[in-house]
Amino acid sequence: MLFVCYPRCSTCKKAQKWLDAHGISYESRHILEDNPTYEELKAWYLRSGLPLKRFFNTSGTVYREMQLKDRLDAMSEEEQLQLLATNGMLVKRPLAVDHHMVLVGFKETEWQEKLC
Repeated sequence: MLFVCYPRCSTCKKAQKWLDAHGISYESRHILEDNPTYEELKAWYLRSGLPLKRFFNTSGTVYREMQLKDRLDAMSEEEQLQLLATNGMLVKRPLAVDHHMVLVGFKETEWQEKLC
């Protein structure tokens, strides 16, 4: 499983501790050093079954500075995916990805249900 995170994020730290406590193996990837590509994001979005907006870090500074709350609805999915691929701080984290599913953000009950 791929675990995409920002190491200084408290939610990512909590998710990583949860994975370790449950003995779930993963490959960790620093979202700023290795931002997901457009192709990865598109594949994960399609596999997840989630609305694309869920992939945006809506509480992040970059999201607010770019005033994306007011702009996302007018953008196509293609434009949104291209934008996500430009800056790891725009992407909701952590992401847990394997060939069966994609988890966006850390909700313990959801992770318990999907990973255990």
